[in-house]
Formats: sequence, structure tokens, C-alpha cells
Amino acid sequence: MKDNELILSILKDQVVPALGCTEPTAVAYAVAKAKEILGEEVESLDIFADKNILKNGKEVGIPGTHEKGIVVAAALALIVGKSEYKLEVLKEVTVDSLNKAMEIIDKNIISLNHKKDVIGLYIEVIAKGKTNTSRVVIQKTHLNIVLMEKNGECLSEEKQVDEVSKPSLRDRIKEFKISELKEFVDTVEFEKIAFINEGIIMNKKIAFDGLHGKLGLGLGSMLNTDENDFEKYAKAVTAAASEARMAGHPLPVMSSAGSGNHGLVAILPIAIIGEGLKLDNEKIIRGVTLSHLVTIYIKSYTGSLSPVCGCGVAAGVGASAGLAYIYGGTLEQIEGSIKNMIAGIAGMICDGAKLGCAYKLSVAVSSCVDAAKMAMDNIFVPSNDGILDKTVERSVQNLGKVSSEGMSNTDDVILDVMMDRCE
Repeated sequence: MKDNELILSILKDQVVPALGCTEPTAVAYAVAKAKEILGEEVESLDIFADKNILKNGKEVGIPGTHEKGIVVAAALALIVGKSEYKLEVLKEVTVDSLNKAMEIIDKNIISLNHKKDVIGLYIEVIAKGKTNTSRVVIQKTHLNIVLMEKNGECLSEEKQVDEVSKPSLRDRIKEFKISELKEFVDTVEFEKIAFINEGIIMNKKIAFDGLHGKLGLGLGSMLNTDENDFEKYAKAVTAAASEARMAGHPLPVMSSAGSGNHGLVAILPIAIIGEGLKLDNEKIIRGVTLSHLVTIYIKSYTGSLSPVCGCGVAAGVGASAGLAYIYGGTLEQIEGSIKNMIAGIAGMICDGAKLGCAYKLSVAVSSCVDAAKMAMDNIFVPSNDGILDKTVERSVQNLGKVSSEGMSNTDDVILDVMMDRCE
């Protein structure tokens, strides 16, 4: 078996708690770091972000508030943000800190700009005080700081060109085949992946808050008609968790591949259905582990942020693999489930993070259940259909190519539509 420790390192890097939508949170993380480097009161803050950061941050709720958007997240980071908390950078938000943040916004010291000449995830923050200036740049993944400066002097230890061009830890998952990821899940000592259960507990907690509190649109509550129908219940629970998160409910979720909503899809359907079937907890955790790994594998090809809905196209595919696993599927059936899912849901677009994502997550859960059950009945969409290929790895690569190259202008159009519509 290829390097188990590398796979474990990838899992621990990519499966982490996140409070709120990861795009405005990543901006808040950069702002907090810039504030800390500056070492004095921030008098002006310039933020430059790629189109996907802007798209995903525009309409999403900020945790612990009834406000939306990147500027609110940035202002809160100036008040309470601590970079040591990473994707939970805003966990100390209070009513008082929100009031102070809104006062900062009223002063118009925060400028949010579209950085058009970049490829992939990009966040740049320039903070200025009375005597100092600081600059922080994040690229490729949400917490990957590639540059820190104070008064024009580089504080980073790495050469930034090398840091950006070398494969990220996440992208090293490309060194493996799906069969090797399954072998890892089958054979790794359970104690080494027991931490995956933290995500099950965490994501169920926000889901149940969403269900019982009828947060957001109320979709989860509407779908919650029969807790004994495990598949329908999994759909309701996942939708409710997303509604709560997108509405700004102040609870963290366990993310997957840089996204909290990905984490909800990668974890909850397997956990809820597995518990409903009274499966052993270890089997469920191993299934969720496979779901995470396949999600991360797909994101390594589609990119951290893309024109396609990663909750369906990445995490949904991962969940289909995890479901086939807990159903007792063979490698052929698990790979068939992945290809079935790609064949069915590849075209779902991402038009930003917002309450409506809950509906997309519910669609993803329905589809991943169908894809897995098809595979368990040995029903496989043929490899010469559409973008599918002979191997599951080539099918994922084709999905990535369509998402990045084939839809290269889609995000620009989506962002234009979002910015131009009547409010």
C-alpha cells in the first residue's frame, strides 16, 4: 500500500472545523493576519479577491449575525478576528463587536475589489495604519498564506513563487487511485481515523438545530416527514444543516476539501443512513473517510472554487462512494457509484453561497443515494457515455477538465448576473 501517512496528512489538512461560509471566512482570516502584522489600529483596508471568492461571499450569512457578505466578515475580523483560530476566525463575535463592525463599515474604510488577472483562489489584503502598512496574500486554498509583508518587507520564510507553483498537500491525493484510497479505508488502524467521528457529531448538531429551529427557508423541516425512511431523513438533515449554516447560525461544521457545505454532504447522508441501518460505528466512520477522500480527490481536479457546485459534483460524488461502501459494495460497485454520480449531476452550476444552497444539497443527497443503489444492483452508466471514461480516475479528470477549461467563462457570467440584478 502506498504511503498511509500521506493520506492521513491529507485528511487532517482537509477535514477541519469551519465557522460560517469558508470564502468570507478566508477573507476574515487574511484580514486578521494583516491586522496582527500591522500592530496598530487599521485606518484603511483594501481587499482584492478572485471572482469565486466574491461570488460565494456576496449573499451568505455571517455567523452570529443577521448580516451578509465579505465586508461584514472583514469588519468583524478587525474587531475580534484571531488568525490562530483559522477557519473559526470569527468565533468570538458578539452583539457588541457586530455594532462596532457596522460602525467601521459606515466609515467606508473597507474597499472590496475584483482581482481579475488571477487564476484560482486569490485573496489579497492591504491594511494601513498611521505609521505602518501590512499585506497578506492567500492563494490556491483557503488558509494557504503565500505572502506576508510589513512596510514592504517580506516576513514569509518561503519563496512565494515556489509556494504557489508546488503541489499543495491536497493535490498530492492525485498520486493515488480510487482503489488505493479504498484499500487505505479498509486497512488503516481505526484509531488513526477515529477523529472523523468529530465531524459526524459536529455536523449533526447544526443539522438538528436547523431542523428543530426551522432556520433558513424551512426546507429541512418540510422534508422531515418520516425519520424511519432513512434516505429521506438524510436529505432533510443535510438540507437543514446547510440552511442553518448559510443563515449565519453560530455553530461550526466539519468541512471537507475547504468547504463547510461539502463537509455536510460528505458526512451526513452516510452517518444518518448508516445509523438508520444500525451499522457498526466503525463501518460508518470508514465510509465517511472514503467519502472525504473521494471529495478531496475530485476537488484536486476541479479546483478549490469552480463554476460547478462542488457540493454535488465533488462531495455528492464522495458521498455516493461512501454509501456504496457502507452498503457493502465491492470496488467495482464503489467506482461504478462514482461514475453514475458524475454522469447524472456533472452540470450543476455554483451561483454563490446562499440559503438556496440547501436545496442543491438536498438534490445532491437524493442523487448520491440513487447512484449508490444503482451500483449495488450492478447498474452502471456505460463508460462511453458523455464525459465518462474507461477508468474512474479518467472520468474524474474529464470532470475536472470540463469544469475548469470548458466552463472557464461561466463564473464571469454568473458574477455579472449577480452584480447586475435588481435588488
